[in-house]
Formats: sequence, structure tokens, C-alpha cells
Amino acid sequence: MHIFKSLVIAFSIYSKIPVPQFEWKEEDMKYMLCFFPWIGAVIGGCVYFWNYLCGIFDVGTMCYMLIGAAIPLMITGGFHVDGFMDTMDAFHSYKPKEKKLEILKDSHIGAFAVIMLVLYGVIYIGAFSEIADKRLVKIVCAGFFLARCLSGISVVSFPAAKKEGLLYLFASNSQKAMVKWSLYLQSIACILFMLRQFLYAGVIVAATAFLVLAYYGYRTQKELGGITGDTAGYFVLLCEVSMMIVAAVINVAV
Repeated sequence: MHIFKSLVIAFSIYSKIPVPQFEWKEEDMKYMLCFFPWIGAVIGGCVYFWNYLCGIFDVGTMCYMLIGAAIPLMITGGFHVDGFMDTMDAFHSYKPKEKKLEILKDSHIGAFAVIMLVLYGVIYIGAFSEIADKRLVKIVCAGFFLARCLSGISVVSFPAAKKEGLLYLFASNSQKAMVKWSLYLQSIACILFMLRQFLYAGVIVAATAFLVLAYYGYRTQKELGGITGDTAGYFVLLCEVSMMIVAAVINVAV
């Protein structure tokens, strides 16, 4: 029962998909992060289905790329976008760690958050529009899953910047050993799927995701002294767009 509740909690927090409601208890959160990547699986499946429909009905490029880019937002409700924007404001404030952590908690939106989100959207849509090879489409769709696997691994592996907040709550209540191994195995399965679609493209895209994870760990430690719930959202978006860019470059090159 705790496993099922962990699944429901994961979808309740990280998506807008309707799920049963119940009172959360600490023991129900032990394995919640194991199911975080499954939201990515839903996103990837929907994006691939949209790509399939567009091929059948000859949907125009503009409609295809704009709705395709909107699918992750519709499923997650922009949950990770909020963290990305807060993190951009904090990173671009160039202030001490303590002040940056205060900025992360501030509900107001700063200029840098808007600027960087617009820039992100332009790059994401541009890259998405260039991916036509069906093998690369599948790899990109799997990337939504892999990004969340790595995000979950970071939550239970990287130091937290503060001893409070949603991320610290989930990390402290998780069965860390079990969660890590579950996410490791899910990551491996996802990478094998990528490699099966297109060997060298799968290698490059997966390697990109791990490089982003390393960069994320280094920068959050340097700027904030650890990770937070907001930076976790920042990582998911940064990882997704990085894999998208690499896939687009490969598509153009081949």
C-alpha cells in the first residue's frame, strides 16, 4: 500500500494528472522519488503520440512545435518552470549565498527570470522543430524520463542547501538506498532504450544529461551551498533542453 501511495504522491505533486486524494504520512513518502521519472514517461509518450498524429494528418510545422513544446507544461502545470525562474533570479543576482537563498523563497518574479525563460523557450522550440528523425524523436521522448531519474538521484545524493522545504522533506523521508538503486536501474533501462534506437546519438544524448548533472551539482554547491526544490526544477528544464539541442544538432548533421 505504501508503494501505491508513493506513486500517487509523485503524480499529485509533479503533475496535473488527476489522482486519488488522501492524507500524506511520512511512511508514504519513502519511495515517492522512485516514481518521479514516470511523469517523464507520460510526457514522452504524449509528445511521441503528438508527433505520430502530426505525421498522419500532415499538421503544419508551427502547430506541431508549439503544441509539442506545450505538452510538458500542460502535464506538469509548469511545476519545474517556477523553480527554473526562481533559480535564474538567484544566480543572476550575484549576491552572497544567504541572499540567493532568500531570493529563491521570494514569490515575486524578477527581470532575469522572465528574460531567461523567454530565451529558454526560444531555444527549446527551435531545437524541437529540427528533430525529424523518428529515432531521435524517441530518444528525446525518453529524455523526459532520464532527466527525472537524474533529478531524483541528485535529491538523495547531493547536499541540501537548507534544512527545510519540500525537497528536504522528501529527501529526509526517503529510503535513500532503495530510491538510489531504483533510479539507477531506471536510468540504465532508459539509456539502453536510447542506444537501441540510434547507437551513437543515444550515447551522446545520455552523456549530455550526465554532464548537465555534474554541472548542476558543481554550480549549486558553489552558488548556494547545495540544492533546493527550486534548483531541482531548474535542473529538469536545463537537462531537457540540453538533450533537445544535442538531438537537433545530430538530426541536422545526419
